[in-house]
Amino acid sequence: MIQVPVWLAVIAGALAAWAAYDKLLMPALRWFMAGRANRVLEEVSTRLRIGVRPFQRTRRQVLIHRLLGDPKVQAAAEQFAKENKVPVQIGLAIVERYAREIVPAFNAYLYFRIGYWIGRKVAQGLYRVRLGYVDAENLARVPENATVVFVMNHRSNMDYILAGYLAADQAALSYAVGEWARIWPLAGLIRSMGAYFVRRNSKDDLYRRVLERYIVMATQAGVPQAVFPEGGLTRDGLMREPRLGVVDYMLRGFWLDGERDLVFVPLGLNYDRVLEDRTLLLAADPDARKPGRFWAAWNTLGFAVHNLRLMLNSDWHRFGYACVNFGAPVSMRDYSRARGLDFQKLSGEERKAAISALGRYLMDAVGRIVPVVPVPLMAGVFARDPERDWTELALKAEATRMLDALDAAGAHVYIPRKDFDYAMHVGLRMLVSRHLVSEKDGVFRAVGRELPVLRYYANSIAHLLGKGAP
Repeated sequence: MIQVPVWLAVIAGALAAWAAYDKLLMPALRWFMAGRANRVLEEVSTRLRIGVRPFQRTRRQVLIHRLLGDPKVQAAAEQFAKENKVPVQIGLAIVERYAREIVPAFNAYLYFRIGYWIGRKVAQGLYRVRLGYVDAENLARVPENATVVFVMNHRSNMDYILAGYLAADQAALSYAVGEWARIWPLAGLIRSMGAYFVRRNSKDDLYRRVLERYIVMATQAGVPQAVFPEGGLTRDGLMREPRLGVVDYMLRGFWLDGERDLVFVPLGLNYDRVLEDRTLLLAADPDARKPGRFWAAWNTLGFAVHNLRLMLNSDWHRFGYACVNFGAPVSMRDYSRARGLDFQKLSGEERKAAISALGRYLMDAVGRIVPVVPVPLMAGVFARDPERDWTELALKAEATRMLDALDAAGAHVYIPRKDFDYAMHVGLRMLVSRHLVSEKDGVFRAVGRELPVLRYYANSIAHLLGKGAP
């Protein structure tokens, strides 16, 4: 017998467990998942409008090494080392850390089986999900080898799930995801779904160069992507000014006479209820007292318990409708040639001006196809005249006038069951159940302290009426 101290046995056991994990369990798991992923790829390749690109199937480590060897990344690392008076190896080590942070590890099985199943269950469990307007004729003209980028407004973190779920028969989308998702074990799952992480507002030139070169690589390889030009969630319901860093990087991977066209597809989303609405309004108020983590968690738990109680009492109606519209694609070849532009030859202020003009053009296209759903429509009526008492008949007359104005503006209105009375009833029921509107003896009135929430929903369609906030 050999006797060893307990501490040594613990260390030896830990090392043995790590070796078993690293040399046996993980290789077996990778082999198992690779086999399933290949079978899924064979299956989905027959139905996807845009196939899974070879770049997406490339091993993550290979993509990281490709980034490390990129001449522009190498030059940026040398410049970093020179400015900070450190060896080049330190700059390259930082580059590798950034590359490992950014580069995804797409897994077709997780995306099309587990991710799609979770997305469908979550979306349909919380909302009545509807695909509204689709410009099918123009979408069908997009070349199969084009790099397609879905450009959308950003109202909720549910946008990722909803857009991915509804676009699952078109392509495997790669998202730019903020730092909020870089927590274990969520980060690994999101990375395996093909998303890449982005540090918002980073002033680090070396980081931005690595991010730029990854996006250029993905764009040149034809990877379908989704981007939120607003850069973050709207705080007041209005569409935000575009922040076009990622779009600019995509254009650096586009050549007018290149193999692939770069096609932006406008995508508009809207909800009868945004789960984060009060939190976003609170964040927009600099004078408001922000709850700490404990109270934020407590409020979330209370919200879940309240909705569970409604379910048990058969009084839960989900959170209303969530609708997505797909607009006419914008070909960068056609856009550039019509304006005499070549983004590869632009630099400095001239490039900034051209990117800004493109950003406005894309956001206008997105804004035009934001769906009008029941709650924003009814909220718009109350937000216009918050001091007024409304009968149901008066509400219907005012909502009809708003609909006429929206139709004249070319807006896409989603009317559930194609029944306006039912749509008005659904919108009004949600406003009353959330205590945003009071009802007494058949007379309805906006609740004064809840006007910011009413305006938040009304603002989601205010631009369709040619107005800012009500």
